[in-house]
Amino acid sequence: MDSTGCAHGLESGEDARDFTPSKLGTKEYWDDAYTRELQNFKDIGDVGEIWFGEESMERIIKWLKKEKIPHNAAVLDIGTGNGVFLVELAKCGFKNLTGIDYSAVSVDLARHILEKEGLSDVNVQEQDFLYPSATLGAFDVCIDKGTFDAISLNPDSTAQGTTRYAQALRSVLKQEGLFLITSCNWTREQLLHVFSEGFELLQELPTPQFQFGGRSGSSVTALVLKRKD
Repeated sequence: MDSTGCAHGLESGEDARDFTPSKLGTKEYWDDAYTRELQNFKDIGDVGEIWFGEESMERIIKWLKKEKIPHNAAVLDIGTGNGVFLVELAKCGFKNLTGIDYSAVSVDLARHILEKEGLSDVNVQEQDFLYPSATLGAFDVCIDKGTFDAISLNPDSTAQGTTRYAQALRSVLKQEGLFLITSCNWTREQLLHVFSEGFELLQELPTPQFQFGGRSGSSVTALVLKRKD
């Protein structure tokens, strides 16, 4: 496992029960991390870490543009963290944006960053996606860059968490709605199994390839799924 919580080297037959539990799957870890990032932002204006890097944001935005997703589409950023992805989406013209995170400090940081960018109309809420409130709303597009990975590493309820996640996603995503997920812990086959009920694969997005021992592969999986029922 590397510093971002990626459990590399899993075979396609393995599932969440084979992942080594990690503090990266706990709320305490993220509260502490965002407390430091919030202080750094207040001190020096540093927005903090971008999960999977800028390339992951560019990959998703490029696809949204290519598919001509309407700028008024209701978009949910699941596990928004510092809210930087919301900033980039807003700069690309998207006008109906919501970000959620179960860390209150994360939400505070995201609001500070959005305010600095003059984006006070972007909605950021403290919400645990596994237990979404009835007021959260329905979305045309849901995006996840690493939150599902973190849930997979929860020491207490990995299997239950992944099941609840899939249920929550179905509850907030509109019929024919799109789900874009980026993961470094799950293969394409594993993700399709988890989201087999109520979703179909539209596209697998290209991600950086690596070569080792004469074999090539990818350390990141990026899929676009559609709610089909």
